[in-house]
Amino acid sequence: MIGRLGPLFAAVIVLSGSGTAQAATAQPVPEIMAALGDSISTGFNACGWYVSCTSRSWSAGDHREVASHYLRLSRMSGTLQKHNLNFAAPGSTSADLLGQVRKAVAAKADYVTILIGANDACAGNEQAMTPVQTYRRRLETALTELRAGMPGARVLIASIPDLRRLWQVGRGNPLARTFWTLGRICPAMLANPVSTRRADTERRNRVRERVIAYNRAAAQACAAYGSGCRTDGGAVFSYDFTLDHISKWDYFHPSVAGQRVLAEQTFKNGFDWIDPR
Repeated sequence: MIGRLGPLFAAVIVLSGSGTAQAATAQPVPEIMAALGDSISTGFNACGWYVSCTSRSWSAGDHREVASHYLRLSRMSGTLQKHNLNFAAPGSTSADLLGQVRKAVAAKADYVTILIGANDACAGNEQAMTPVQTYRRRLETALTELRAGMPGARVLIASIPDLRRLWQVGRGNPLARTFWTLGRICPAMLANPVSTRRADTERRNRVRERVIAYNRAAAQACAAYGSGCRTDGGAVFSYDFTLDHISKWDYFHPSVAGQRVLAEQTFKNGFDWIDPR
């Protein structure tokens, strides 16, 4: 995401069968996993200045401090070790997901994580945000391709973080405001960060509602995929993260601590895995 990036989730859980309700059938540990999405899943700015740190990825990273899905699953089964692929790319939107899915299919990944949509909302202005129906159609097309190419693949769709929460925890920090303003980071949400005028407040609320709508659409696409798909039930969106979870390189992307939270929240709310040991 370079420069761009409740009641609701009771409904999301019903639609996707996520949370505790979705964990009724334990799954065998995958042999190959792939992370799909944007810069969040590449660990962007988690270990250096404007660089992807894939080792810090919440999904496929191998850094011990993050405790990613890959590390948790590889401890259960040695077959997954060294088979952690990352096809996510900074700046990606839902339009790029299909191409990433095709790479996962070619690699025969049988476990795929998806976190996509922050850049669809983090446009230059509200009008440029991806329409919800377009977002859902893109996810459905990508998931259909995955199911056709890898019928047994398991999919975990993480919810998009609450971008308004980012504004709330960072607006009082002069460095955060400077990065957001000079770097034109997520203008749809973070423009005029100190303003509490009605127009700016309503704009932030509308962007937040768009993120909520994306998460709902992702849950619906996941339900259409079938029993091999899970969401986190809104756990990432609902998490009350702080500035400690945000990279000090840009005050936007998750830090190592933030990546660890993403791993924890998505893993415990995703699949129930069979430990063969």
